[in-house]
Amino acid sequence: MWEIVRAGGPFMWPIILCSIGAAAIILERLWTLQEKRVLPRDLTNRLWQLVEANQINDKVIAALEQNSPLGRVLAAGLANRHRSREIMMERLEDAGRHVVHDLERFLNTLGTIASISPLLGLLGTVTGIIKAFDALQAGAAGDPRMLSGGIAEALIATAAGLCVAIPALISYRYLRGRVEGFVIEMEKDAIKLADALEAARPGMHEAPKPGTHEAARPELARPDFVRSEPARAEALRAEARPESARVEALRSAARRVPSS
Repeated sequence: MWEIVRAGGPFMWPIILCSIGAAAIILERLWTLQEKRVLPRDLTNRLWQLVEANQINDKVIAALEQNSPLGRVLAAGLANRHRSREIMMERLEDAGRHVVHDLERFLNTLGTIASISPLLGLLGTVTGIIKAFDALQAGAAGDPRMLSGGIAEALIATAAGLCVAIPALISYRYLRGRVEGFVIEMEKDAIKLADALEAARPGMHEAPKPGTHEAARPELARPDFVRSEPARAEALRAEARPESARVEALRSAARRVPSS
C-alpha cells in the first residue's frame, strides 16, 4: 500500500486527506440524519393530544425544542400560538430555515470534495506525463523502465482521485435528497400545527355577543332556511334601506346643482 502511495506522486496526499474527510462527513451525516432522530414517529401524536387537551405550557415547549429538529420547528409555532396566523407562520418559517441549515451541515464540504478529487487526480496525471517526457528527453527512449515511473504516477493519481470522488458524489446526492424529504415532512407537520392551533383558539366558534347587530335581532342571526317569511322580508328591507338612502341623497344633490 505504501509503495502505491509513493508511486502516485505528491498529489496522493491531498487525495488521501480528501478521502478521510469525506468518510468522516458521510458517517457523521448518516448517524445524524436518521429518521428517528429527525422525525420521531410518536412526537406529533403526543403533541396533537396536548393541543386538544389545552395542556401546552412553557415546560412542554422547552422539552419539545430539545427533542429533535422537528420539535424545534413545532416549538416555534407553539411559542407564538397566541398571535395571528401570519406571525405564527413567519416564526415557523424562520425556525425551519435554521433547522434546514443544521441538517445540511457539512454537505457543501462533501460536494466540494467530490468535485476537486478528480481534479487532483488529473493534476497528478499531468505531472506523471511530464516526468515521462523528461525521461524521454534525457535519452531513456530505449529503456521502458525509465518511462514506467511517470506513467505509473499518472495512472495511480487518476485512479485514486476517481475512487474518492465517485463515493463522495453518490453520498452527497443521497444525503441531499434525504434532507429534502425531511423538509417536506416538517412543512406538512408545521401546517397541521397551525391549523390545529387556529381551530383550538378561543372565540373561533362563539355565539354573537350581546349588543351586536346579530344578537340584537335574533331573526337575522339565524340562517335563511330557518327564518320565517315575515322575518326574511324584514331582513331584506333592512339591507335595502342604506341603498335607497344613498339614492335619495344623490337626487337631492342633483336638484341643488344650478342648471347652465
